[in-house]
Amino acid sequence: MAYRLNEITIRTDNSEEGIAKINAIWNDIMSGRLPVLLDSESNMQNDISLIAKYCNYENCEKGSYNLTIMGVTKEFFEELEKKVDAGTYKKYDVADDSLDLCAKIAWEKVWGDKDAGKINRVYSEDFECTVPAKFSLDGINHCYLYIAVTR
Repeated sequence: MAYRLNEITIRTDNSEEGIAKINAIWNDIMSGRLPVLLDSESNMQNDISLIAKYCNYENCEKGSYNLTIMGVTKEFFEELEKKVDAGTYKKYDVADDSLDLCAKIAWEKVWGDKDAGKINRVYSEDFECTVPAKFSLDGINHCYLYIAVTR
């Protein structure tokens, strides 16, 4: 009997050790050891995309937080876009040749906008979706961040 996890959560932070934990969990998901994108028999789940949720922040981005990696459908993204339109989330879209660099640049933009007073983060639930070039419509790596903000 095949099974699939809907999500997996770890407690981590942005330290070197914390980033290593994040990389390890992503490796386990992408290899199928944790069946979020693939089921337990290594079958690809149709119409499922991976998204990371950041929540339960201890002290903004400087402390510990929960990272949940979830398998979601296109309806999840449609709801996020409605929140962007309503002004409760700010969307960042960064494209780069390197997928890792893409995510790093996106988060640096968020932190820079916060420090410059351009956004007021609420640290409730933030979302990240990285899309490798081979799966994107334009053939470029993308990192999409949805950051909870107050108006």
